[in-house]
Amino acid sequence: RAALKAGADILETDIHLSKDGVAIAAHDPDLKRLCGDNSRIADLTEKQLAAINLGSGEGLPSLRALLEEFPTSKFNVDLKTPEVVGAFAKAVRSQNAEQRVLAASFNGHTRAKAVELIPGIASSASRKMVLDARLKSLIGLPPASWSIPPEIVAMQIPPFAFGLALATPQMIDFAHRKGVEIHIWTINRISEIRELILLGIDGIVTDRADLAYKVKTD
Repeated sequence: RAALKAGADILETDIHLSKDGVAIAAHDPDLKRLCGDNSRIADLTEKQLAAINLGSGEGLPSLRALLEEFPTSKFNVDLKTPEVVGAFAKAVRSQNAEQRVLAASFNGHTRAKAVELIPGIASSASRKMVLDARLKSLIGLPPASWSIPPEIVAMQIPPFAFGLALATPQMIDFAHRKGVEIHIWTINRISEIRELILLGIDGIVTDRADLAYKVKTD
């Protein structure tokens, strides 16, 4: 709600699988960082997770609840484990949200399974695809040499990884000539947001949607 109020175009969340097989919106596999509880999401039910007070009486919601609560919003969903894929597909189909959800995962097999269960859903590049693109762009190969499935619409990457700068003009041009967007995470400073936009990136993943919106509308 706060992100939408601040002007976010797309809502981003990670998901884990609950004990009773539900896709739960959460980044961490356990509750230690959020509330000092060592319990794992995989050991608690959807009902138990929703009852945990993380502030203002709000608990950990299911993906289905989010899709239902925000029926016109677009979602970027990072599948954190292979086990959550089936529950992810069930939640998306239950809300007829196939056209407003992007399936993301660092793991190529997890990403591919999600796309297999929901044909036509948009997806972002896996870690292996990103590395392949960076190396090909680095040595000057043409984008045609980068073989990716048709559902890949974006590379979602940090500015640096694996000892390499990823958010470079060379990489951005390579992706754009392939028809793939570049989204950079996680950027929370106005100066960095402005710099990346000037480089030509297409999206900013941020904890500060208010700052990103300010830059966008300046």
